[in-house]
Amino acid sequence: MKTKAFVYALTALTTLASCGGKGEDFDAPGVFEGEEVLVSAEAAGRILELNVAEGDTLAANDTVGAIDAGNLALQKQQLEAVSAALQDRTVEAQPQIDVLARQRQVQENQVAALREQLRVLNREKARVERLVAAEAATTKQLDDLAGQASVQEKQLAAAEAQLAVLDAQIIAQRRQEALQNRAILSEQSPNAGRINVVEDQIRRARIVNPVGGAVLTTYARAGESTAPGKALYKIADLRELTLRAYVTGDQLAALKLGQSIAVFTDDGQGGYRQYAGKLYWISAKAEFTPRTILTKDERANQVYAIKVRVPNDGYLKIGMHGEIKI
Repeated sequence: MKTKAFVYALTALTTLASCGGKGEDFDAPGVFEGEEVLVSAEAAGRILELNVAEGDTLAANDTVGAIDAGNLALQKQQLEAVSAALQDRTVEAQPQIDVLARQRQVQENQVAALREQLRVLNREKARVERLVAAEAATTKQLDDLAGQASVQEKQLAAAEAQLAVLDAQIIAQRRQEALQNRAILSEQSPNAGRINVVEDQIRRARIVNPVGGAVLTTYARAGESTAPGKALYKIADLRELTLRAYVTGDQLAALKLGQSIAVFTDDGQGGYRQYAGKLYWISAKAEFTPRTILTKDERANQVYAIKVRVPNDGYLKIGMHGEIKI
């Protein structure tokens, strides 16, 4: 950081000395900077295309190239095939349940018939009991009806028990289906996660420009191999640049954040272009000016770095010198 500050201060003071010959009274010189972004690859492989060149203006989220991801596409297809196979392996218990349901219906009809027969026998038994009491029927007739009713009750109980067995079988069949399918589908979630990972890798194989701006430098081209983190190109938003300048402690008292600052640059014809800048950063720490170029008295001075945001009309360039008037 000290070396960088030294270079900026040296450049600024050299600029000020060169401008002095024009008879202009500027408060501080500086150098224009830009917010540069180094765009790197996010996947490994051969670069299929990279449509960027120095000086190109790109918009944010533009797809500017692609890295070979053919093997990833094959992996995704394989994982999707596994998912489809898992679905095919799931157990469908409905046919077995339908068979049991038909058996239950038959059994339920049989139970209903036995109940009706038992009701008829009990009614006939009650009638014969009245006849026996009136000595109009024999006790043998009553005993025969009682025996038939007893047999009918046992048959009804057996039929009802069979009906309960069928109900239990239907419930067990549904539970077995759920257990088997749960075991099969438990593999579905991890496989879906693997598909998501591969899809993310395929997405990273697309080279997407992160910010709008102008391409400053390119480091790779189509046909070359790359790897995650390897630089592809450098881009900066040139619509607005920052003038980094150094002011003295006396000048610092006249500055505040948000203040409008007049910024001047050479117009190439012996004059100056003027811009309306805005002060957005003031260093909280003083720095010594370079001792190699100043007089003995001036070497004791300290300066503060400031940053002024300046709209770019197309003439401003990164590294260009500028001056400010407070």
